[in-house]
Amino acid sequence: MKQKNTNPILNRLAEAYARLVLAVGQHDADFVDAFYGPPEWKKEADREKLSLDAIKKRALGISAELRTVPAGRLDDMSRLRQEFLLKQLQALHARVVMLAGPKYNFDEESRLLYDAVAPSHTEEHFQEILKEMGQMLPGKGSVSDRYEKYKKDFVVPKEKLDKVFAAAVAEGRKRTKQWIELPERESFTIEYVTGKSWSGYNWYKGSSHSLIQVNVDLPIYIDRAVDLACHEGYPGHHVYNTMLEKHLVRERKWLEFSVYALFSPQSLIAEGTANYGIEMAFPKTERITFEREVLLPLAGMEGSRAEKYYTVHAQFQKLAYAGNEAARRYLNGDISRDEAARWLTEYALMAPERAQQRTRFFDQYRSYVINYNLGQDLVRRYVESRGGTPDNPEKRWGEFQELLSTPRVPSGLARRPAGNTPKPFPKL
Repeated sequence: MKQKNTNPILNRLAEAYARLVLAVGQHDADFVDAFYGPPEWKKEADREKLSLDAIKKRALGISAELRTVPAGRLDDMSRLRQEFLLKQLQALHARVVMLAGPKYNFDEESRLLYDAVAPSHTEEHFQEILKEMGQMLPGKGSVSDRYEKYKKDFVVPKEKLDKVFAAAVAEGRKRTKQWIELPERESFTIEYVTGKSWSGYNWYKGSSHSLIQVNVDLPIYIDRAVDLACHEGYPGHHVYNTMLEKHLVRERKWLEFSVYALFSPQSLIAEGTANYGIEMAFPKTERITFEREVLLPLAGMEGSRAEKYYTVHAQFQKLAYAGNEAARRYLNGDISRDEAARWLTEYALMAPERAQQRTRFFDQYRSYVINYNLGQDLVRRYVESRGGTPDNPEKRWGEFQELLSTPRVPSGLARRPAGNTPKPFPKL
């Protein structure tokens, strides 16, 4: 790609977009996930307190002007930037519409907010997976009950959780640094919290520093230590935000990347790379070895059971889209909260208390749930279609790092010709 061609019109419109994200944050406490840009932008948003109607009008105006910038006169990175801004503005506009009252159906909401629609699956699809899984689990009763009973032996004791999690983070960091050059002073802080609808969260603070929070309301199983360490830390959210700050904010001065709008296409890329990053850092056999030799002993568990555990876990992961179906049906009004929780217990194999927690996540974050599984699948296909297959780790990590360091949108991962910008979004 050509390097650092700066377009003054894009710079101006990008700043207008970033300021508008902060304006939405005045109405939606969850919207601004991170901000480390110019403090005066935040002060202005606090002072102005733009109405939702004013924000919608500005979003439409910025988007219309962005489309007048001839893509053919931009370098490759600037074309990606233009497409990114258009999709982010579409999402911002849709979120403001939702804040004003009207709600979209699940699939239309995810298309507008995250530039993607998750596939639908029938109950029969999940029943077939459960049938195979049932053959792996001892005992009688439902697969959900047997799975819950089987997992109980793999709950990390609370007094050992910090050591286990810290070891997983350290190993993820070491493996990531073999392939990605991180800033010398990058760092993170770990906190254990309660009362949240999520299991883990990365709050990026800028200057290559993150606060990683782990929710300990419910039991944490041994596999979640590596999952959370990679997803929230290395090579997941912490590395993603660090790379954007390094390559786009610091080097290119694209300050719109100093603000992160949660309900936007950027989140599908962020969650997708964070989930795919788990298998990047810990390929299956290496993960089993690490858990058997390091994490299971730290948790006071027998290491010889690791391989069987991950055979069962691999089958469980085939149920990933069951949560999407529960959210789709619940948010579309087709089933009640209790029915959604029962669906999660039966088809996503969640314990009843975890299923109830997940329905609270649906209430707060709605169609955001597609970003984890669909995002992971889109990222995997993108990286591997470009030669980043498991048997070519150098290419794999190279494509992954490039994805972390450029302004990509989900629909662009199935790459249409550069410069083919999105159609105008609906005026609602």
